[in-house]
Amino acid sequence: MSADLDPVESPEGTESPDSPGSPGSAEAPRPPLRFAYGKETWKEIAFLLSNLFTALAGFVYAVVSIALGAGLAVTVIGLPLLALGLGGARLIGRSERARARALLGVRVAEPSPLPRPRGFFGWLWASLKDPVAWRTQLYGLIRLPWGIVTFTVALVSLFVLWPVLPFLARGLTNADRGMVRGLLSPSDELERRIAELESDRGVVVDTAAADLRRIERDLHDGAQARLVALAMGLGLAKEKLLEDPEAAAAMVDEAHGEVKLALQELRDLARGIHPAVLTDRGLGAALSSVSARCTVPVKVNVDLAERPAEAIEGIAYFTVSELLQNVSKHARARSASVDVWRADDRLLLQVRDDGAGGARLDGGTGLAGLAERLGAVDGLLVVDSPEGGPTVVTAELPWRSRPAA
Repeated sequence: MSADLDPVESPEGTESPDSPGSPGSAEAPRPPLRFAYGKETWKEIAFLLSNLFTALAGFVYAVVSIALGAGLAVTVIGLPLLALGLGGARLIGRSERARARALLGVRVAEPSPLPRPRGFFGWLWASLKDPVAWRTQLYGLIRLPWGIVTFTVALVSLFVLWPVLPFLARGLTNADRGMVRGLLSPSDELERRIAELESDRGVVVDTAAADLRRIERDLHDGAQARLVALAMGLGLAKEKLLEDPEAAAAMVDEAHGEVKLALQELRDLARGIHPAVLTDRGLGAALSSVSARCTVPVKVNVDLAERPAEAIEGIAYFTVSELLQNVSKHARARSASVDVWRADDRLLLQVRDDGAGGARLDGGTGLAGLAERLGAVDGLLVVDSPEGGPTVVTAELPWRSRPAA
């Protein structure tokens, strides 16, 4: 006779050994709690939720500034108010680029600042035709309905459609990314290039003016003064020719020496403008000539199959000449070298010395001005000069072939 045994009940509040949560269970431990969305998704959601407030502010600013300026255009203050409004739009665009950069990872370069023309009317015209500011105003006008839509979708999806919210957020923010790149990015490549060329033109004009002042100063203080003294000496010799022939002969002999010195100064001045050896024999011979005047031994290596255009050749010569002057004056070097070669469509110059180092573009050795001059012709100057040396300065110029004779 068998008896039915009732199952033994575990005490209340305890688990049986086979229960899923017991230490003896074979089930793996539960993973730690974590957010369902990644960091980038939460940034995108934050961007969508903030769209309403930034879009509302941008829309109000654009409407008020444009309406106020255009409405008062018939008065004296209308156009200046519109120009000021456009200037403020640039600040709004900067803040929107920063928000997109922080939350969406959109890397949009800052547009170039407005040029600074002289006078009130120059500033007014430059501000009124600023394409960056007008695109920012357009951005503010079209963003309000989009900001309302994205704010509503993001807020509702947080409570109703949260499983698909990451996909919605990515799709909506991709549209935001397109608007930021299309309306808040700098002007197109041609416009940026025009701005660069305008800046470079200013550098070229300033450089040419400085060179003309230097030539005028050298002529006035050097050869001109010597020629004036020579004319006075010859005048005195003429007066003494009959009275004291010996004194007159001595004065003529002295004047002959002055003529030689004046001719030498004129040759040096002409060499500073454009050396004859550069025209006649090319860059290799000209650089060998200028290196011979350096205070340290200089090894010159020019590896060019053909001569570049005259303008590029002249800039290369004066670049190396100024760098070697820096070696003589500041480097405290024992030796130096000059290498010139062509790489595709670029002409490369490299001046190396074993001096004390520490040269910088802002170090007062003329390197900053040299970098500006090279930049004006689409060139580049790179300085590698650690403390203790060696110093390596590399200049890069665009290659332009010399026209056929």
